[in-house]
Amino acid sequence: MTGPLDFTGKRVLVIGGSSGIGNGIAHGFRQRGAAVTVTGTRPDFGDYLEAEDSDFIGLEYRQLDLTDRDAAARLGADFGALDVLVLCQGTVRYGRQEFTRQGWDSVIDINLNSVMDAARAFHPALAASKGTIIIVSSVAAFKSTIGTPAYAASKAGAASLTKTLGEAWARDGIRVNGIAPGLVPTKLTAVTTDHPDHPERREASIRRIPLRRMGTPEDMAGAALFLASALSAYITGQTLVVDGGLTLS
Repeated sequence: MTGPLDFTGKRVLVIGGSSGIGNGIAHGFRQRGAAVTVTGTRPDFGDYLEAEDSDFIGLEYRQLDLTDRDAAARLGADFGALDVLVLCQGTVRYGRQEFTRQGWDSVIDINLNSVMDAARAFHPALAASKGTIIIVSSVAAFKSTIGTPAYAASKAGAASLTKTLGEAWARDGIRVNGIAPGLVPTKLTAVTTDHPDHPERREASIRRIPLRRMGTPEDMAGAALFLASALSAYITGQTLVVDGGLTLS
């Protein structure tokens, strides 16, 4: 493959690439020639194969527990060269748990604090390669999510961080952009997309999407490939909403 979407010879790291959107993005880069590493919290990628819809063919796996605030720095110190960093880690706490201090802190730590931890850890390698960072937030950054205040606030923070790092690190040759996915079936959205007691939630959600379907990890991969490529060479600090039109009205 040749052209602006050929990533042959490039090294890509997808933090949170062990499942869901991150796994789809990882394979998007792999299919276009990149050497791709993904991270997950479990000791071995085999631990995901039965529990989740994950595919590790052609990917390198590294364990990374971002509740340890120094873990990203340790990975960055021994990782080596890097061209593209995708920050796709995320968590949510349902059942009004995010209204408690413990629930709030646990979500903010992963969805916002660890994003900056990882960006900071890989800044030297990305400055050396004139690379790119892609921060995956959510359409929740731009609207209310009544039961999950920490999730919405952390995603809004991630979108804001994308702007600030995009400006601050442009002088280092690093472009920083983001993706805000809409409704994509993953373990975090299963309460809506695959709830055994409330199957009506899925169809009701699809009716609110102008394109009349949920998104896929492959849809998000397309946006990530664009943002990491020369096609977006004059774009930085922006978050691309990829939601099928969900937030248009």
